[in-house]
Amino acid sequence: MAQLHSRKLQYLDEIARAGSIRKAADRLNVSSSAINRQILALEEEFGVPLFERLPRGLRLTAAGELCIEHIREVLKDFEKLETRIRALKVPQAGQVSLVTTVGLASGPLPDIIGRFIEKNPRVHIKLRSDGGTTTVNPVLTGDVDIGLGFNIAAMPGIRTLATFDIPIGAVVPPEHRLAREAGPVELTELVQERMVLAQSGTSLRDVINLVLSSVPVPVEPVLETNSSETVRQLVRRGIGISLLNPLDVVEECRRGDLVFRPLAAMKTHHQPMKLFTRARASMDAATNLFVEFLLSELVSLVADLRDDGSLPT
Repeated sequence: MAQLHSRKLQYLDEIARAGSIRKAADRLNVSSSAINRQILALEEEFGVPLFERLPRGLRLTAAGELCIEHIREVLKDFEKLETRIRALKVPQAGQVSLVTTVGLASGPLPDIIGRFIEKNPRVHIKLRSDGGTTTVNPVLTGDVDIGLGFNIAAMPGIRTLATFDIPIGAVVPPEHRLAREAGPVELTELVQERMVLAQSGTSLRDVINLVLSSVPVPVEPVLETNSSETVRQLVRRGIGISLLNPLDVVEECRRGDLVFRPLAAMKTHHQPMKLFTRARASMDAATNLFVEFLLSELVSLVADLRDDGSLPT
């Protein structure tokens, strides 16, 4: 890095992430005074302050926001350059970084990614899982190339690559009375059961609340959690039934551990799933290859869910 770029870029980026010079210094293993000198020199060079000095840390000014956007583009481009140079020395065709939800990361994605790696063994994959709409932040900051998540609102800085409409439905253990039938299930049947639901404040719970708003009686779950894996385990144990999207439980349903039933009138109760990237970022050959493969797999998976009745046609 020092050979191509001033360390000021790295310092500024780390301060913006950490919110203080001391925390940035600890992470970079340099002295606070060294970082402070570099930032003061950069501010003098620009002729404007890049940070507001607050009692509990630092905050980017408008000029700082512009500067950090440019810096992260430069650092991201440098990382791509490093990858391309390494590819000249080692048998690796590229690197793809992806952020997604915990449910998708533990659901259909491992199988999809596994098949991609089998076909493209020289491509290195970095997968991280975040909760809910926080999948947007790593894409916006340039930490990852692409994101896959639910209920992602349109916003500046994000470019949509594909959107899939995924209605939520009932998830029950295979021995449950509701598992013996097929086709859509009425909400009046569900609210008679104990329920294990996503925690209040999550994007999934917002959709669930919209679904349950048409029920004349209040629904009090026996447990609420922000962990989709915990929900799936408790439903498998028979603690209660839940409301999830079919992609989060597709592997369990294939194994026969859980049963998914769509809701009656489910077209009005859905979680849009979006594949997205940064608006002004260009995707390299490896990322383009992965996106093309992922889209093909998702289209096929959604078609399978339509065929078995989990999604509307």
